[in-house]
Parts: sequence; C-alpha cells; structure tokens
Amino acid sequence: MSMLGGCVFPHPPLIMPEVGRGEERRIQATVDACREAAAWVVRQAPDVVVVTSPHATLYADYFHISAGAAAAGDFASFGAPELCVRARYDEAFVRELSRRAQAAGLPAGTLGERSPALDHGTMIPLRFLQEAGYRGPIVRIGLSGQPLQAHYALGRLIAQTAALLGRRLVFVASGDLSHKLKASGPYGFAAAGPEFDARMQACFRAGDFPALLLTPPELAQEAAECGLRSFAILAGALDRQAVRARLLSYEGPFGVGYGVAVFEAAGRDERRDCGEQAAAAERERLRAVRAAEDAYVRLARYALETFVRTQVRAAVPQEVPEALRAARAGAFVSLKRDGELRGCIGTILPARANLAEEIIGNAIAAGTEDPRFPAVTEAELPSLVYDVDVLTRPEPIDSEDALDVKRYGVIVESGTRRGLLLPDLAGVSTVEEQVTIARRKGNIAPHEPVQLYRFEVVRHV
Repeated sequence: MSMLGGCVFPHPPLIMPEVGRGEERRIQATVDACREAAAWVVRQAPDVVVVTSPHATLYADYFHISAGAAAAGDFASFGAPELCVRARYDEAFVRELSRRAQAAGLPAGTLGERSPALDHGTMIPLRFLQEAGYRGPIVRIGLSGQPLQAHYALGRLIAQTAALLGRRLVFVASGDLSHKLKASGPYGFAAAGPEFDARMQACFRAGDFPALLLTPPELAQEAAECGLRSFAILAGALDRQAVRARLLSYEGPFGVGYGVAVFEAAGRDERRDCGEQAAAAERERLRAVRAAEDAYVRLARYALETFVRTQVRAAVPQEVPEALRAARAGAFVSLKRDGELRGCIGTILPARANLAEEIIGNAIAAGTEDPRFPAVTEAELPSLVYDVDVLTRPEPIDSEDALDVKRYGVIVESGTRRGLLLPDLAGVSTVEEQVTIARRKGNIAPHEPVQLYRFEVVRHV
C-alpha cells in the first residue's frame, strides 16, 4: 500500500526551544504529541513525506510545488538564526505530480516560486521528523485560495502519484487552528474561534472528513484559522481509505489553537468517498438555499443567469411583486461562491426607474463588471449564492459614535472620493474596522478628514 497515512502538525515557532526559550513548556502536551506523531511517521518507514504548509508560496488560483534538489531555511525572523533545517526534494515525484495535475486540469506545478527557502510551517514538523530519525526526501506544497474540494482533488492526485511511482508515502498537513481564542491573544477573541476548534477536534477524533470539508467558510474566516486547506489535502490523499484516527493533543494557551492528530491508513474502503459525500451535501444545501429565496433574490438570480446565458438584459418578469415595481431605492447585489465573495455592485441612491430595474442592473454588474473578479461563467451559476441589500437614504452624521456595525452601513467621503461598507458583514466586528475598510475602498488615507454618512439596509437572502 503506497498511502500509509498522515498527520496534522501545528507550527508555532516557539515550540522550538531555541525560539521559545522556556515558553514552549506552556504547550508541553503539544510538544509531546508532535514527538509521538513524528515517531509514528518514522515507524511507517516512508519513502517520501509530503508536507503542505500555509506559509509556503501561496496563490489564489494555483498550488505551488517546490522544485529543485534541496532547500534550507532558518528561524532568523524568530530570533534564532542559528537554527537551520535542511531537506532533500523528491524531484521525480514533483515532476509526476505536476504532470498529473496538468492532465486533470488542476492548476498546480512548480511555477512562480517566490523564495526557495523553507518556511516555518514546513521546518517545524520536519525538524520533529528528523529528530525522530527520518532521513528521506520531502515534497513541499503551498496552499491556494481555491475551494476545499480543489484541495481535496490535489490530495487524490498525490496518492495516485505515490501509487504510480511505488512510493510509500506519509502526508503531513501543517496548520494551526483558530487564531482568535482569547481576548488577550495576538489576534483577539471571536466566538467562532472555539467553535471552529471544537469542530476540528471532532473531525480529527473520528476521521470525519466530510464534516471537515463542509466546514462553513464564514466560520473558518471568522476563526482566522490557517490549517483547514492543508487538512483538506490530507483528506483527499486518504480518499477511499479506512483510517484509524487519533487526536493526540489540543491546546490553545496563547490564543491560537494547536491540534496534533494521526490518521493511519487501514485498507481500501469505497464507502469513504468523502469528497463526493461532501459535494453531494453541498449541492443539496444550494438547492435548499435556492428554494428559500424571496422575490428580490430570485430576480437578481434570474437577471444574471439570463445575461450570462444569452448576453441579453432581462426585462422585469410579470410575476415580480408590485412593491418592486413601485418603489425606488439604492440596492446592492452580492454574489458568493464557496463562501467567498464573487462580486458585489450596488447603487447608494436609486439610479433606475424602479427597484426591480435597480436589482436587475446591479445583479448583472456584480457578475460581469466587478473589477476585482473575472466575469461569472455559465458553469459557475449553479454554485452562486445571492444577497440583495435595499438601502435607506444615507444621512450625514457627526462622528463614529453614531454608528453601529451591526445596524448601520457607512459611507466615508472626502472630496470626490467615496468608500462604502454594508452593515453586519462577517469578519467586521467594530466600527473602527468598518470605517477603516470603507476608507481603504475609497482610497482615503487614515489621517484625511471625511464626512461620514450612515444608512440601514433590508437584507434579502
């Protein structure tokens, strides 16, 4: 059997004694679990270890696979330049994996390397492995901004490559959990932090990869995690494999969650088609979302789907309620795919004959004219989720004290420059954050005086 199993490894630099200088003892359970996991890896006698790291070269739309014969890195940026880690690469594995990814239409390969130096997300598990006696080569892969299913697909290709080359392989998924477990921590507290970490612990204990892949993107974003995509690749590498799962430890004393887990491959099991199970569940969720859409959202979806398929702007359908035909208001249409923003365009004040026309125009623009994204394709249409926000008329306010991040959207204005942010957005928890983002969107510097406006919205989903 080529695929021997995998591990989840955290990567806090202070876990290295040269960096922690005694602080590592506060996460002694994590240190001990990392040693246990590394010893397990060595007992499997792998020919190669694949390491995925959130701190390797990362692109939104591409998986970077490190090329070359070898690489090294140090911990100088963490105050320990004397601590250096070196690794050999399995060049034949890299070539074959890149070839298979290209053949499968998955954007992955050796292009675009920013720095050949090993990152700390790779070096920390590798040092534990080398201390345990591993002397073989590695394959280092960065994550991407693509959906979890794309990461799972890469994992499957890794397992296929190992089988083709006859390599006994162990997968190491480097990644921390939430960075928002404590108000005293470096990233503050969010309720999503403990919730995300509890979910990951349950997934690790049970080897529940479908639940891992179905983690709500909003939850992961608000928790400020860095390992979920790494874990998804690990799950893909164990596609259709029975696993013996063990959560070795979990700690979070510094406000960041550290989990260590081992998944030992235990033979073929066609029932564990976890990627397909998760994809089927997601399709069912999207069907339920679509069935629950109100008239405002149905109109936005109809407008964009009609335009993408025919390049014709739809007329207002006869069944649209009179309230949409009679009212005039500004409106924003937002599109999401896999929990990530896919387009958002709107009008602050009414610009068309009625609200129905406003929604039609802004839905088409959100899908085809948002400069941050390429135009929506027909293949994407079934996976889009729509929000329609209808705005009240903005009113000027004297200070940020008149804002409420949950209730009011904000407009900041300086001369002809203007930035707007809608209320009650995931990841925006304070007025200060709200105004800062609005300034950035309007290209208005933090020190520049501005006129503030607030508005309310009725959100349709």
